[in-house]
Amino acid sequence: MFRIRDVLGWLKPALGAAAVGTLVPLALATGVAAQAFPTAPVKLICDSAPGSANDVTARVYADKLSAIWKQQVIVVNAPGAGGAIAARMAAAAPADGYTFFMPVTSEFFALAGAPDVAANLPLRLPRDFKAVAFANSQPLFVGASLKAPFNNVAEMLALARQKPGGLSYATTGRGRLTHLAMELLQATTDTKFQMIAYNGGAATAMSDLTSGRVELVLEAYAGLAPMFRGGLLKGFATTSGKRAKAFPDIPAIAETVPGFSVIAWGVFVAPLGTPDAIIAKMNADIRIAQEDPDLIARIEANGGDTRYMTPAELTDFVNSEQAKIIPVLEKAMKDTP
Repeated sequence: MFRIRDVLGWLKPALGAAAVGTLVPLALATGVAAQAFPTAPVKLICDSAPGSANDVTARVYADKLSAIWKQQVIVVNAPGAGGAIAARMAAAAPADGYTFFMPVTSEFFALAGAPDVAANLPLRLPRDFKAVAFANSQPLFVGASLKAPFNNVAEMLALARQKPGGLSYATTGRGRLTHLAMELLQATTDTKFQMIAYNGGAATAMSDLTSGRVELVLEAYAGLAPMFRGGLLKGFATTSGKRAKAFPDIPAIAETVPGFSVIAWGVFVAPLGTPDAIIAKMNADIRIAQEDPDLIARIEANGGDTRYMTPAELTDFVNSEQAKIIPVLEKAMKDTP
């Protein structure tokens, strides 16, 4: 039987230990690439509760990758602490290619050292994880209680200025993008809202929203769609710079607050030490999934889109977004009373 260690043993006397040492990573990567990956179920760690927007996206990809691989991709939900719990779980997982993580904007935009922000946030690439592929991008949507005392963004902001802290909004957790987006809006419009965090996602805030105790909720569309369709909440606004194609009747905040735009995105990463050959295989298969019309339709149905990125392109994208957005968030949080 052909074995890598036999070849290395033969080469060592001829080339010397140092030269053979440089060949070991290449030989191991080649060996991994030659294997049929995966040969067992694969875990995909999600930072949010079942039914949330991030969870919906993770399950869309899990379905497609399961079909490609003929192995089940299991979504593991680990909500809480602004994504820090999921990040810690993923970082501690074996680097064998059978655990991947789908962090989103919040984990990369968390403000280091800020109150309630875990010590392992914000995430950095390639310091904390190996980049794999881009997943999707989508705006946040704002749902309003049917009992809210305003009918549009202009009326909402006017009332917020009259009664600082008198209007409240639900988020999917302190430090999440839903929280940071409202911090940006408050800093931009000189208003003050009361934040109430619901770590289980938008669904856990429904009793307070339907009773009118909380006026607003921010989430990606997938997390709010059942409430919109059931007539339990009003589709009030979107945080993108313009109206989403799939939801032309929901106005953009930018129509009232020029220049305001917050877009959420999700990515695939792997624990440090995961073999490059498996990263390349995962990236290639995600690209196949992203070309599937059904996946495209399911992502677009929630107001989002997707695109292909190599691991290197993904690292550059994340680092660029952090360099652009984190200073703005730091100023917004500093300037907010």
